[in-house]
Amino acid sequence: MAHYFEERPETASRPGSVTLVLPDLHLKLETDSGTFSPERVDQGTRILLESVPPPPPGGDLLDLGCGYGPIALTMASRAPRATVWAVDVNRRSVELCARNARTAALDKVRSMHVDEVPPEIRFSAIWSNPAIRIGKAAMHQMLSRWLTRLTPDGVAYLVVQKHLGSDSLQRWLNEQGWPTDRTASRSSYRVLAVRAGREADRAG
Repeated sequence: MAHYFEERPETASRPGSVTLVLPDLHLKLETDSGTFSPERVDQGTRILLESVPPPPPGGDLLDLGCGYGPIALTMASRAPRATVWAVDVNRRSVELCARNARTAALDKVRSMHVDEVPPEIRFSAIWSNPAIRIGKAAMHQMLSRWLTRLTPDGVAYLVVQKHLGSDSLQRWLNEQGWPTDRTASRSSYRVLAVRAGREADRAG
């Protein structure tokens, strides 16, 4: 069985499109099989985008697990002076996100594989609908890798379903030194706000 978190999905290409409608935004996005939620914008993603405060107006922002780009393009639309790094392990997703950004004339979206982001970049905001289904150990490793790259005043917003472990993830994040609060709860989804931990304070 193919998974959307594989680097090169073996699923045959089946191009499609979805529409993302938010109070401040209307985007038509190209999709394809082998990517996350190709037939509709995922409910968790929509709840995240409807719940989070505006991103910082400038600097570097991160969409972790960008898929075909609904989060990255929303960040770029709401913060036109910021550089939005849209990253994924899935090469098909990365290509789609880049195409969707070009179509929307959002030229400050940089879509790339997770291992291609320059190591010196620090993020003032991270928005993510993380791939919980990769497993707890892999999820913890992924979050540890990127949360340490928050600026000292940076905040990450994660949307996670309750039955997929949002409450235990919140406890783990707090235990690891990233102060985490629930900022929204709707339709079994939780939006967690994660603040920079001790590493960012030392780096800053």
